Amino acid sequence: MPGLEVQDPAYDPDLADAGVSPPPRGWLATSSHLGPGLIISAAIVGSGELIVTPKVGAASGFSLLWFVVFACIVKVFVQIELARLAIVERVTTLAALNSVPGPRLRVSWILWFWLFMYLGLVFQVAGLIGGCVLVFQTMGLDVSPHALLVGITASGALLLVTGRYKPVEVVSTLMVAMFTLSTIVAMVALQWTPYRVSASDIAEGFRFNLPASFTVAFAAFGVTGVGASELIYYPYWCLEKGYARHVGARDDSPAWRARLAGWLRVLHTDAVLSLLVYTGATIAFYMLGAAVLHGQGMQVTDRELIETLRQMYEQTLGATGAWIFLIGAFAVLYSTFFVATASNARLFADAAQLFGLTHYPDDAARVRMVRAACVGLPVTCATVYFLFPQPVVLVLIGAVGQALMLPFLGG
Repeated sequence: MPGLEVQDPAYDPDLADAGVSPPPRGWLATSSHLGPGLIISAAIVGSGELIVTPKVGAASGFSLLWFVVFACIVKVFVQIELARLAIVERVTTLAALNSVPGPRLRVSWILWFWLFMYLGLVFQVAGLIGGCVLVFQTMGLDVSPHALLVGITASGALLLVTGRYKPVEVVSTLMVAMFTLSTIVAMVALQWTPYRVSASDIAEGFRFNLPASFTVAFAAFGVTGVGASELIYYPYWCLEKGYARHVGARDDSPAWRARLAGWLRVLHTDAVLSLLVYTGATIAFYMLGAAVLHGQGMQVTDRELIETLRQMYEQTLGATGAWIFLIGAFAVLYSTFFVATASNARLFADAAQLFGLTHYPDDAARVRMVRAACVGLPVTCATVYFLFPQPVVLVLIGAVGQALMLPFLGG
């Protein structure tokens, strides 16, 4: 896409010319360069799959299984294309969106629309923090919810204040692996309970029935699989991983094209791996909700969020399953809060320059802004939950905002 005009591409370190390297060959060499997809998988599983997907399954039974699978698969193509643009043109997602033609008020009209979605993400992350608080309360800990809220928020800010990439990748990967494994175990164990999934249930899920509740289904489409926020996050993590740096500045030479083709293969592998992870988790969460919760007429509500989901596991794995769920639920909710905050901090720093609120004379100034946002954003989200302690509603607010943004990213 030569000639792309981007105002203030505010992401220096991974767009530098240093670090050009040939692409890896073979699976083992490629695997060491994967990671951005697993980071966004951590963000995906916590808000969409853990909360919204079981809610849809509880409300609709198996009839919308096709819908959640479709929502996972269709958006991966946009995910890859946005990351490809970031690598080829060496720009961030917001900088690329700022080049969209149309009305401008300091920035492109689409960035103002993105800002609306970004505010919704504050509510969504607030709901995730609230979910962590509910997990501890369900464990029976003799600690006030306000103290839990402060502790969870402070720990996230302290872990992220360095602004580094590697801890985000390692922590999110481990937590997603742990919780996804527990969900698969629960799904297998479900087959030895009265709520086992039959072939006719699967067939019902692919009759392409339309959703009865438009709001919940619309929200589910927004956050199931890769949501609009993860589509925007993903190129940032690809840049931090070094894909654009390894390809080098665009000069359209044969050597550059060869490097680009090789690193795009790495990108495709990373994206497909993340697709397999979050699609598998989505199907498992949805089936558990449809089989156990819908089968008993139970709904996922604000006050009983964690307790309802705990019962979903307890009825498939027994008392041990309930504890597996509580530990895993905290891991995935916390990792999603962790990744979303890290990602939103980078977006905040990028947007601050694009909107003309500040200018970074060097990369150190940008990093300081990221670090400040890693503290300020969790505090803001915790305040929202303190004032409005309804985690499901908060997550759905963010989900609807993402669903509204999706068509503009896909276009």
